[in-house]
Amino acid sequence: MKTLYSLRRFYPVETLFNGTLALAGRDQETTGFAWWAGNARLINLSGKLLGAHVAHAGLIVFWAGGMNLFEVAHFVPEKPMYEQGLILLPHLATLGWGVGPGGEVIDTFPYFVSGVLHLISSAVLGFGGIYHALLGPETLEESFPFFGYVWKDRNKMTTILGIHLILLGIGAFLLVFKALYFGGVYDTWAPGGGDVRKITNFTLSPSIIFGYLLKSPFGGEGWIVSVDNLEDIIGGHVWLGSICILGGIWHILTKPFAWARRALVWSGEAYLSYSLGALSVFGFIACCFVWFNNTAYPSEFYGPTGPESSQAQAFTFLVRDQRLGANVGSAQGPTGLGKYLMRSPTGEVIFGGETMRFWDLRAPWLEPLRGPNGLDLSRLKKDIQPWQERRSAEYMTHAPLGSLNSVGGVATEINAVNYVSPRSWLATSHFVLGFFLFVGHLWHAGRARAAAAGFEKGIDRDFEPVLSMTPLN
Repeated sequence: MKTLYSLRRFYPVETLFNGTLALAGRDQETTGFAWWAGNARLINLSGKLLGAHVAHAGLIVFWAGGMNLFEVAHFVPEKPMYEQGLILLPHLATLGWGVGPGGEVIDTFPYFVSGVLHLISSAVLGFGGIYHALLGPETLEESFPFFGYVWKDRNKMTTILGIHLILLGIGAFLLVFKALYFGGVYDTWAPGGGDVRKITNFTLSPSIIFGYLLKSPFGGEGWIVSVDNLEDIIGGHVWLGSICILGGIWHILTKPFAWARRALVWSGEAYLSYSLGALSVFGFIACCFVWFNNTAYPSEFYGPTGPESSQAQAFTFLVRDQRLGANVGSAQGPTGLGKYLMRSPTGEVIFGGETMRFWDLRAPWLEPLRGPNGLDLSRLKKDIQPWQERRSAEYMTHAPLGSLNSVGGVATEINAVNYVSPRSWLATSHFVLGFFLFVGHLWHAGRARAAAAGFEKGIDRDFEPVLSMTPLN
């Protein structure tokens, strides 16, 4: 197979500490990369690189299956999921598996099936990964030209991109089919406190779906994270799945235009940097979604959002003090503003006190008490239901704030509980992972651009201390 770049130009200079660690085809002399450079040794070995990727997929799916079964084994149906440190079962419950009205778990068998299916899949992927890493052909171009590629073959690269887009589109439609035909999904807004329902009347209006993209990301606007109904979420997946599939077909059938050939860097490391950049964006969006959105991530499973638990506290004390005789419509707080209720900058009636900053919150337990101008005073006096009181008290005491040692709630609260919200974990982990993926994107983009420009030199190793040291062996 042709070498794509001159070795001098493309490969950085790296020092192998111990020459006996490597095999032919995987050592520094034949690849230009030391053992710790991982898959870089396989840049021109499409068969071995396939093995690495399939094995990696196997590890991912193995974790999913193993962790899934671990959560099932430890699950206590009497306690909410968010009190049990679960991060996978809430996702399955949100998809409508095993839950009934109010988010109550009525059957854990679907969760067990999910774990076993993932474990079986991981075994198949693991076998395939080991086969292609150790036994299969080193390169695929000769035996299986459809699966072979050359990194600088722009037409082949966009064909691979197209195949990936079609697979992503199919993934989006899997959610649509689940919501439409296969039992439905969990809707936290269903009357009476949430239930599983089929989403048959999904939104296809482009002005609504693409209107989310044009919203401000700040305050009550909230960009795409502000979506608050399953019709828009499923309709968005119809649009996205269609766009991905049509875009995939387009990329398979066409060759890149001249402007794209000139503008982009066409090398394996460049594609890696593009992918890391995309994953970074996904991570940051997922972080915001799981932190703020209680429709895609129902509070019954993930615990309340930060604004939700704050508003729940204000509501809980409004209920208590109103029973004790307080006139919640006119009571004045220590700052001169309303103690229980006040007006927002745009005139709506909102909760008073510190939670005024979260007046944008929408939550299923609170919306029935709103009128055309915000919170309705007569409804607050006559219409509060016991389930709303119970739910707000529960959410008040389970704010998604916490420390690493699992002391949940506000840091200064003395009556803290042993609890950390899955929202905290999922939001923090996706932010951190998104950040590191972004750093990786910058790193590999810089290297790819330098290699393309012909000045990839690596580090000058003439005076490196390790060269004068005794070999490790």
